[in-house]
Amino acid sequence: MNYLLGIDIGTSSCKVDLFRPDGESVASASGSYAVFCPAPGIAEQNPDDWWAAVCGAVREMMERSGVNPADVAAIGIDAQSWSAIPVTVDGKVLHNTPIWTDMRAQKECAWAVERVGEERLFACGGNPMKPSYALPKVLWYRNERPEVYARADKILQANSYIAWRLTGEIAQDMCMSYGYQCFDMAKGRWDEAIIAELGVRRSLLPEIVECDAVVGKVTEEAARQTGLCAGTPVVIGGLDAACGALGAGVYTDGQTQEQGGQAGGMSICMSEMKADPRLILSCHVVRGKYLLQGGTVGGSGALKWLSEQLCLAEKLEGEKRGASVFAEMSRAADTVAPGSDGMIFLPYMSGERSPIWNPNARGVYYGVDFSKTRAHMIRACMEGVAYSLRHNCRVAEETGAKIDHLFSMGGAANSLVWTQIKSDVTGYSIDVPNTSSATTLGAAIVAGVGTGVYADYESAVRQTVHFKRHHEPNAANAATYDAGYERYLDLYRSLEHMMQGE
Repeated sequence: MNYLLGIDIGTSSCKVDLFRPDGESVASASGSYAVFCPAPGIAEQNPDDWWAAVCGAVREMMERSGVNPADVAAIGIDAQSWSAIPVTVDGKVLHNTPIWTDMRAQKECAWAVERVGEERLFACGGNPMKPSYALPKVLWYRNERPEVYARADKILQANSYIAWRLTGEIAQDMCMSYGYQCFDMAKGRWDEAIIAELGVRRSLLPEIVECDAVVGKVTEEAARQTGLCAGTPVVIGGLDAACGALGAGVYTDGQTQEQGGQAGGMSICMSEMKADPRLILSCHVVRGKYLLQGGTVGGSGALKWLSEQLCLAEKLEGEKRGASVFAEMSRAADTVAPGSDGMIFLPYMSGERSPIWNPNARGVYYGVDFSKTRAHMIRACMEGVAYSLRHNCRVAEETGAKIDHLFSMGGAANSLVWTQIKSDVTGYSIDVPNTSSATTLGAAIVAGVGTGVYADYESAVRQTVHFKRHHEPNAANAATYDAGYERYLDLYRSLEHMMQGE
C-alpha cells in the first residue's frame, strides 16, 4: 500500500500524519518549539527548531505506525504564513524569522506605500501592505539587519524551508507567494518592476512553482535524520489554511472553510480574484482556484491563553476525568446562557489582522461585574472569536463572495459548544470532518495529486474527506447574537482611538 505523509509547521508545534489513500490516519506525532517575544510587537522563531521537531516527530510516527518507510509514496508540507527566513547559499539560517504575528515592519510598510503607491501594490498582489506579511519583513532586514540581508542567498517560507531540509532544493510555491505584494497573483509570477522600485535584490526570491509540484526527493542526510527513505518524492504544498481548507473538503467555488486553529478566520474558494483590502487573498493549493480569507489573531490561541492564565481548576478537573482542559472549559461554557449575560470579549491578543488591520489592537473583556464567573469569561472568549468570524464573513459577502455553509477544522471544531456558538453567531450551518487532521490531510492530498496517487482534487476529496457532525444555527439565539455582534463592533469603535500605539 502507498502511504502519504503530511507535515504541518504550525505556530506552536509541528504535526505529522501518515495517511492511507482513503484519508485514514494510521499514525501521527507532534513536536513543540518556542515563540520568542523579546519586545512588544516582535514574535519570531528559529527555523532550525522546526526542523528538529519535524525530525523527532517523523521518527516517532514511523516507529508507531510500523509502516516500512519505502511504502511512503510522497510527502506534502503545509505551514504557517508570512515567514521570512534568510539562508546562505550553503543553507545556514542567518536570523530567527519574524512570524505572522510580528508587527515590527510598520515603517517599511509606510515607505513602500509612499514609494510605489498603495493602489498599485494592491492591484498587483491583492493584499494590503501590512507588517505581518513577508515582503515588509524583507525590507526590515535590509534596513535593520543589513549584514543579514547582504549575506542571504534566499528568503524562504516555512514550508519551502522544510522542503529544502528534506531535499536540498529551493522553491517558492504559488499559494505562499501571497505574502509578497510584488507577486502578481493574476499572472502567477513576480512583478519585476515593483521588485526593482522597492530595491529588493531579485535573487533573494525563489522561483515560483505550483503547490503540487515535486521539488525534489529525500536526501540521504535527511533520511538519516528523519527515518524516511532516501528518494521519497517531496511536494512543496502551501499555506496551512489552504491545505486545511482542502482537507476539510473545500476545493470548488463557494465552499468555505472555518479555521479553528491557533488563528481564526475563514477561506472561501473562488475561480476568480475578488480582492478587498480588509481581507486576505491567496491562490489555493488547488490549481486555478483562489481563497478569499479572513485571518484573525484570536482563534484557539485566545482560549489557550485563557486556559493557561485562569483555568487551573478546569485543568485539574480534566485530569481527574481523563479529559483535556479544553473539554472542561467547553463544559463550563455550556452552563452560561448565549450572550454571556452581556459580557463581550475582543480577541485581539497580538494586534489584529482582518478586517480591522490594527497592529496595536488589544484584547478586552467588557461587562465584568460581581455576577460574572470564570465560565462567563470562557464563553465570552468563544463568542468573541465567533464575532470576529462573522465580521470577516460579512465583509467577504460585501465583495460579492457567496457563503452557503462552513466546513470547520482545527482543534476548536472538537468542541460541540464552540462550534454551535459559531453557527449561531454567523447564521451558517457547519459541517465538521471526521478527522482532526484536516491540515495535514490537505498537505497529503496535494502530495498525492502531485505524484499521481489521485487523478485530481475532486476524486481525492471524494475518497478522503468524510463528515461526523452537522450544526444548524439555533434561531432562538439569533436576536441575542445579533445584538452581541453590534456591541462587539461598537466596543472596538469606541476604543479604537486608544489602540493607536505610543
